[in-house]
Amino acid sequence: MKLSEIKPLLKTIETVTFILPNGQFVPTHFHVTEVGMITKNFIDCGGTVREEKVVNFQLWEANDFDHRLAPQKLKNIIELSEKILNLQDAEIEVEYQQDTVGKYNLDFDGNHFLLLSKQTNCLAQDKCGIPSEKLKVNLADLNNQSTTCTPGGGCC
Repeated sequence: MKLSEIKPLLKTIETVTFILPNGQFVPTHFHVTEVGMITKNFIDCGGTVREEKVVNFQLWEANDFDHRLAPQKLKNIIELSEKILNLQDAEIEVEYQQDTVGKYNLDFDGNHFLLLSKQTNCLAQDKCGIPSEKLKVNLADLNNQSTTCTPGGGCC
């Protein structure tokens, strides 16, 4: 989800809730402690220089169990961050502390924000020697094809 997509959603909901990939809710007394732009400059294993930018939300919870972040308050935090930090309309990445800091993509199911697991990937598979996935064929299906190989047919 991009930054431009979250603000209209905040107008349609009564409470801000986040659901982790395992289906558990982030406790309702969470805080958004940071909103910012993270720029990652790197070189991939194929030697290509790359840049990635994400808008980062950091969720944090404390022992103030009466805290609730209203949708309008989050919208105000986002708008202030856009103004002060000149945020670009980039994908949102959410950080949330559990055993370690997890980084998640963000989606919305119509009622709740969904924290989606992020995955690593090789960006230079063509240069790394990573084999492309092979087509899996059932040998029994090959015998049922209408074309057969005959001597002199050029298929062998």
